[in-house]
Amino acid sequence: MTHQPRIRVIGSINLDIVARVETLPRPGETVSGGILAHYPGGKGANQALAARRLGAEVELIGAVGRDDAASQALAILRASGVDLHGVKVLDAMTTGVALIGVDRHGENQIIVAPGANEQVSEATLPVFDQMVDATLCQLELPVATIEHVAATTKGLLCINLAPAQPLPPSILNRADILVVNETESAFYGDMLDKSRSLIIKTLGSRGAVAIQHGREIARAASPKIDPVDTTGAGDTFVGAFMVTFLREGSVAKALTYACAAGAAATLTAGAQTSMPTPEQVLALLAQS
Repeated sequence: MTHQPRIRVIGSINLDIVARVETLPRPGETVSGGILAHYPGGKGANQALAARRLGAEVELIGAVGRDDAASQALAILRASGVDLHGVKVLDAMTTGVALIGVDRHGENQIIVAPGANEQVSEATLPVFDQMVDATLCQLELPVATIEHVAATTKGLLCINLAPAQPLPPSILNRADILVVNETESAFYGDMLDKSRSLIIKTLGSRGAVAIQHGREIARAASPKIDPVDTTGAGDTFVGAFMVTFLREGSVAKALTYACAAGAAATLTAGAQTSMPTPEQVLALLAQS
């Protein structure tokens, strides 16, 4: 592909409220001494920004509330040139919020209050008449909405099956690419094994593997780094994989690049604030 990949992302838009602490709390435990920060987030927004930062033309479709959080949630996307014409502003709704705890090792716990994301539906979605190279979805929108997208979208469809939840076969059977982590892979089990889709399974610090028709077709290692914050690393991986796959047509190259991009995203705090540039990804690849 000689032109910039054109990617339509249909997904969630959140404001992340992040507390950095020494250790994450156990059930019933209170941990003090946290440092608070606000970052734009949401899987849809994160993946849209990652793809844009790495060279794609990206349009984002979703919803926010008419509140101050919306301005914060959309600020980096707007500044980075993501097309936001498909983002609806809904009265009497709050913008989605994610409450995130991050420990000294960069591991996190996340609670999401979806707000306006729950109102993204067939009624709020535009007619998909603009030609794009791929459509990318996640599962932070209502399942009925994802089912509608799967039924009406033409061309390459990638679905990041996060967070894992029961899905009708119509969604899994329609997707050309399904992206899962190890927890999500275990949740879907045989449904993935029987799928005709290309399955991209992330393995955390161990990299990622591509599986099709039950057979491994490619594998990539993740660069060795000392993570600061893993929030958004998976979303960066997804955006990077899609951009590189559309450009190169190679699963193996896309896996390698996406693993490096995901690792680079852990070197800075926050989700969207950590999204790497192509130069940063190439620098990390050169060190591997």
